Amino acid sequence: MSHLDTLSILRRGTEEIISEETLEKRLASGRPLRVKAGFDPTAPDLHLGHTVLLNKLKSFQDLGHEILFLIGDFTGMIGDPTGKNVTRKPLTKAQIKENALSYEEQIFKILDPDRTQVVFNSTWMDAMNTSQLIELAARHTVARMLERDDFSKRYKGGQPIAIHEFLYPLIQGYDSVELKADVELGGTDQKFNLLVGRQLQESYGQSPQVVITMPILEGLDGVQKMSKSLGNYVAIADTPNEMFGKLMSISDTLMWRYFELLSFRPVEEIKNWRIQCDQGANPRDCKVKLALEIVERFHSQSLAASALEAFEARFKRGALPDDIELQRMQVPEEGYPIANLLKDSGLTGSTSESYRVLKQGGVRINGDKVSDSKLKLLQGTTQVYQVGKRKFAKVELF
Repeated sequence: MSHLDTLSILRRGTEEIISEETLEKRLASGRPLRVKAGFDPTAPDLHLGHTVLLNKLKSFQDLGHEILFLIGDFTGMIGDPTGKNVTRKPLTKAQIKENALSYEEQIFKILDPDRTQVVFNSTWMDAMNTSQLIELAARHTVARMLERDDFSKRYKGGQPIAIHEFLYPLIQGYDSVELKADVELGGTDQKFNLLVGRQLQESYGQSPQVVITMPILEGLDGVQKMSKSLGNYVAIADTPNEMFGKLMSISDTLMWRYFELLSFRPVEEIKNWRIQCDQGANPRDCKVKLALEIVERFHSQSLAASALEAFEARFKRGALPDDIELQRMQVPEEGYPIANLLKDSGLTGSTSESYRVLKQGGVRINGDKVSDSKLKLLQGTTQVYQVGKRKFAKVELF
């Protein structure tokens, strides 16, 4: 494979390459490149949004390059200020350690463990003394830090910026110096930090790394970025049925975005499917292919097939899931209003939402549609309540 073909593979799905000319020259040299991506272990679970970077690392790995998966156990205790309008609360060492172990398990569902070097930035940062930290800080300026969009907005808006927050991009950049990175990957929101790495490498007499930014994956809602805190995520650790169901819930438009950033299928094949859908083919068939590919990647081909079967049984033939945790609720003397039960069982966020979904015909009891908002339920029953396509609660009333 020529370096131009290689470049085409690596360019797929990227937002920006700084600079593509440098990357092309380094690929043409035939030397395996040291490719770095950093993840702060701020939560125990990785989701599909994180895998946009992991997939690109895999592309580099499959092409014979050296992968440096950096776990930011030191920077995680600072807290990445990216996109924040207030100072982020730092995590404890115990939290960082627990989450880091979880990350190591999850990334090898994509990357080859025998060809991936997992590194922790505490290795060199814990060994750095105060004089060395001051020397590092002297290599960057406050003016450059305030060019960063979120710092600039907070400064102009009178919002406090803690001194330690300036250390975050500085240390992320220094990681590239320590690792002698040829390439660093990051989301578009990390561009400032990645460029600090280039600047510091030059300052320390190294060739500046190539920066590759990847798009931020939208969550299941198709609006905000995928985030566990927003509840619009698909976790790597989700069960096959959960993962399949969530992916089938995305819009037909968002499906193509997921194909672009998450699929390993040939670009031309995906393009042909899109043309077919534009000409009248059912987008659901393509969505099934996407869901099968993702579930198979993180579980197995047989479990992906079982997830499809379970999905079709549930939504085509009206079957109910058999793995719902039982909830027990005490019934008031006058009976349990359906709107209150839906809220109290976690199927809706409020009684007003309950009334809305009842009016829209989105509520079922044991698979049968219910629209009577005045319905009161009596004790002595155990039934499965359903809101929409994917929310279920099994409730025993006593």
